[in-house]
Amino acid sequence: MPLISISLRTGTTPEYRRLVSEALHASMVDVLKIPQDDQFHVFHEVTDDNFVMQPVVFGIPRSRRTLFIQLSFNERSAEQKAELFRAIVDNLRLRAGVPEEDVMLMAVETARENWWAAGRVVDPATGYDERMTDVPHPPHLPDAAHLSDGPHLPDAAQLPDGPHLPDARGHSGR
Repeated sequence: MPLISISLRTGTTPEYRRLVSEALHASMVDVLKIPQDDQFHVFHEVTDDNFVMQPVVFGIPRSRRTLFIQLSFNERSAEQKAELFRAIVDNLRLRAGVPEEDVMLMAVETARENWWAAGRVVDPATGYDERMTDVPHPPHLPDAAHLSDGPHLPDAAQLPDGPHLPDARGHSGR
């Protein structure tokens, strides 16, 4: 269940953002072998004064169209991340016309047990979504077995006192 956050300057079109999203998703499906319906992209359009960057970074000129892309997903090998980064750069260039020098990528890896969504079932042998068949099989995944039967959330009576948010019907539950 990767999450991708894309920061860019205001002024892009919905079509451009759609093409960027398609390029990113195609890369994730091809390289990380995520399911086709596992797509969560959030665009953050910011004003020029809130997107501070030098015009030349690492000796390469960068344009006003520079994208900062943060990828959040489970741990992957350095080789797989390098392949993913290359696929993203290539797909962004081919599908959305984004030049390589205007792509900044960062991966944030989290433990497999830190992801949850209703309906998602984790294979205890791999720690990945059970629909992902082409994933590494680590020799040992601590605590992965408990993930297959859903989250272990406390009963409402076990929650500490504090602000109680209403449910969809407006009831606070207390």
